[in-house]
Amino acid sequence: MNTNSNAYTVIYTTLVVVVVAAVLAFTAMKLKPSQDANAKAETLRQMMSAAQIKPTDELYATKNTGVLQLYADNIDRAYTIGLDGAQNGTLSTDKAKIELVDNLKPQNKAIKEGGDVTLPVYVFKSGVCVIPVYGAGLWGPIWGYIALQPDGKTIAGAYFDHESETPGLGAKIKDEAWFREKFIGKQVAFGTEQPFNLAKNAEQTGAANAVDAITGATMTSKGLGEALNVWFHAYEKHLGTAAVNPNEEEE
Repeated sequence: MNTNSNAYTVIYTTLVVVVVAAVLAFTAMKLKPSQDANAKAETLRQMMSAAQIKPTDELYATKNTGVLQLYADNIDRAYTIGLDGAQNGTLSTDKAKIELVDNLKPQNKAIKEGGDVTLPVYVFKSGVCVIPVYGAGLWGPIWGYIALQPDGKTIAGAYFDHESETPGLGAKIKDEAWFREKFIGKQVAFGTEQPFNLAKNAEQTGAANAVDAITGATMTSKGLGEALNVWFHAYEKHLGTAAVNPNEEEE
C-alpha cells in the first residue's frame, strides 16, 4: 500500500484511534472497582467525621478496609425516606455490601422539583443520625453531612466538602475544623421558613440556628446556607416530628 496515499492515512488513523480507545476502555474497566471503593470509603469518612465516630485526621489515616469495618461496627441502621417523611427503602449496613445514597445531585434536583426522592438516613449506635446536604458553591458543587442528636434537631457534628471552591476562602468549609465545629450544639428550626441561618454576623442574633458565614467567601457561604435549608426542608417531615432513636425499627 502506498504510505503516502489518503487511504493509508485514513486506515492508519482509524486503527490508532480504535487501539487507543480499547486501551482506555480496558483501563477504565480495571480501575472502576478501585475507584468505587475509594469513593465509598471517602463518603463513609465524611459521614463518620460528622457523627464524631473518630477525629477527621484519624479517619483519613485509616485504610479503606478499616473504614468499612469501622462503619459496620458503629452503624445501627440505614434507610431512605420520601418527601412525605415516610420510609421508602432500606440500605444494607453489612461490611461486605454497604449501600449508600451518595449521588446527591439528582436527589437535589428532585427535592426542588417535588419529585420522587430516596433521601438517606444513617442512624449510628451512638444515637446520632446523619443526613447529607448538597448545593452549588461559587465554582461548583458543594456537599456535606450533618449529624443530629436523638432529638432530631440538635447538631452533633458536621462535615463539608467541595469540588472547586477558592483555596483560602470558600475552601475553608472543608479545610478549617473551626468552621465545622461552630455547628456543634446548634439546632435546626424545623417547621420554619429558614431552618438554619448561615450568614454574616448571624450569631449576633443569639439564635440557636445561626452560624456566621466565612469572611471573604460570600458566595460559597450563601450556597452552603441555601443547601442546608433546601435539605432540612426535605427532611423536616421525618426529623421535625419525632426523634430518630437507635435500636428502634421503622414502621
